[in-house]
Amino acid sequence: MVDKALNDTHQSAFDAIKETVGEFTVADPKMRTKNVDVFYGDKQAIFDVSLDIGNNEVIAMIGPSGCGKSTFLRCLNRMNDTIPTCRVSGSMSLEGEDLYGPNLDPVLLRARVGMVFQKPNPFAKSIYDNVAYGPRIHGLSNNRAELDDIVIGSLKKAGLYDEVKDRLEAPGTSLSGGQQQRLCIARTIAVSPEVILMDEPCSALDPIATARIEELIDELRENYAIAIVTHSMQQAARVSQRTAYFHLGKLVEVGETNHIFTNPSHELTENYITGRFG
Repeated sequence: MVDKALNDTHQSAFDAIKETVGEFTVADPKMRTKNVDVFYGDKQAIFDVSLDIGNNEVIAMIGPSGCGKSTFLRCLNRMNDTIPTCRVSGSMSLEGEDLYGPNLDPVLLRARVGMVFQKPNPFAKSIYDNVAYGPRIHGLSNNRAELDDIVIGSLKKAGLYDEVKDRLEAPGTSLSGGQQQRLCIARTIAVSPEVILMDEPCSALDPIATARIEELIDELRENYAIAIVTHSMQQAARVSQRTAYFHLGKLVEVGETNHIFTNPSHELTENYITGRFG
């Protein structure tokens, strides 16, 4: 009975806001999604989500566990293609190009839309080879000198070079957790992506390493569009310019981060931010 009452309350809230959420657009979108639905078999996980990701901004996606944040994020570089039962409908584009068009190679898409995962996952290779892997397979360098430039430049952008410059042949797994995550970020940016997706990139890190990653996110924003999923509302408030609140697979509210956290428009958002549920 309690679950039914809670679901009825949530449905009433959804009914009240569905006419006002609509699609949230930005003046300079890098990616545009409209009316996105996602199904795992017969179960629908995402309901009619429309959301833009702007150039040179960080958009944070927040909400309770299981609300669809990570599912939606994985749609943006077709990671859900690896799940046989997953079906995605609606419109999703990168610079106007259909992400799910028949002529778009998912492998090439993932070079343009890179992803950093919750747990650092360096390859069982040297620090150098971790970063060099993508440029090698995509043919981005013509010789070792060019590859060196890409690796060093990527490590510098990830704020890691000064810490590892004397041990580039050491295993990537020999680094600390925070360093491994920055190595994974360096590996992501080495192929010159246009968008960086981050799925709870700091959840496995200590506060000091988390602070360094957050500083790095702010620096990277100058050159990339960034979408981050986080369970930490404090982190969302610190690193993002816009915040999107998801609940039960639906986009409840999206807007400037300061507005979302200080004066949310919808009851579900306010209840989550104030800790009444979630």
